[in-house]
Order: sequence, then structure tokens, then C-alpha cells
Amino acid sequence: MKPSAILFGSIGTLVETSDMQREAFNEAFREAGLDWHWDRETYRGLLQRPGGQARIERYAAEKGDTVNARALHRRKTELFDRELLEGSLDLRPGVKDVLDYAREHGIALGFVTTTSRENIDATLAATTGQVTREMFAFIADDEMTAEQKPSPEIYRIALEHLGLEPAQAVAIEDTVPCFMAARAAGIPAVAFPNENAATDGYTDALVVTERLEPRYFTGG
Repeated sequence: MKPSAILFGSIGTLVETSDMQREAFNEAFREAGLDWHWDRETYRGLLQRPGGQARIERYAAEKGDTVNARALHRRKTELFDRELLEGSLDLRPGVKDVLDYAREHGIALGFVTTTSRENIDATLAATTGQVTREMFAFIADDEMTAEQKPSPEIYRIALEHLGLEPAQAVAIEDTVPCFMAARAAGIPAVAFPNENAATDGYTDALVVTERLEPRYFTGG
């Protein structure tokens, strides 16, 4: 049985922004006069736990530095959103096919992220109309819960809003911790790793893939 809803779990399941975000962090660090630089290997390790502000806090503790993590993360978000608004982004492979499939088969779409509304708006604007708010029956943001993934709380909120049981939905996630959030909520999930994410550790994934395909959502 095909699902009643497909839940995109993060910005990175729609568009590839992981390295843009890494560079925005680094620019914020430079502006703040910090001798920090997150290369790809470092960033991949940091992505094992979600939450940009929390990553800064943990990294500062490891370095023995005292910083205003909230202000740094806010500046990173401003830099990231500015870059998005100044350019455009292509959808990740197969995303358009899945969006079209959902619309043609009456499957609701959800965007179950815990990022800011500003990030969401900037990301959708950067897709230049390929993805819009109107496509989604539910869009989450960081004001809906204080719990970051891998807590399943935001997925439970989404299910309640959509009036669905976990088995009636399929999630798409791009990192292991976020994938774990969907599974902890009892939702079957497709692993769609971003360019800086681990490619293993997605226990019980319906599939681990570099390209989304409608066949992953047929219930067959």
C-alpha cells in the first residue's frame, strides 16, 4: 500500500546545501576573529549530531574557547540565507520525480525540519518555484519543538497534524541522526545522504540511495 504522506526531513533532502552551510560557518568564524576552520572531514564528524548551535558549543568546549554560540549560529544563518537568496539551486536527483508522483497520486507532502523559518523561506526561494510552501500539507520549523533530532518529537508533531499513524507515512532523511528521528517515531524511512553525510549507519532503511525514485514510495 502506498503511503498517505511523504515527509522530507530536512533542507538537504530537497537541495544540496551541506557544503554551503559549512562555508557559512567558516565565514562566521572568520568574522568573529576565531582561528577555527571546519574542513570537510571535520564537518562530516560534526554532522553525526544535529543542531548548528550545539555543534558550535561542543566544538568550543573541545578547543577550550569561550564563544557566544547563539550569536555565531545566527550570523552563520544570515550568511547562508544571503547566499541562497543571491543565487539558485537545482533540486537533488529524483526530487522532482517524487514531488510529481505525490501530486499525481494524492499523497500529502510534509517538510519535517527543525531549521528556522528564515532558512526554509530562503531555501524555497532558491529553488525558483520548483518547490513552494503550497506544495506541503505540513511544514515544521525550529519554533515547534525545543528537541533536536534524533529526538522523534518533530515527527510526532507532523503525524498528529496530518492525522496519520507512523506506518502511513514514509520519511526521507539525509543524515544518520535525522534518519534515527524518523525511525524512533516508527516511520519507515529512505536514506538520501547529503555530500558530507555518512553513507552507512541507516539501520532498517527502505533504501540508501543517491537518487530518489517514485518506486520507493509505492508500498510494494
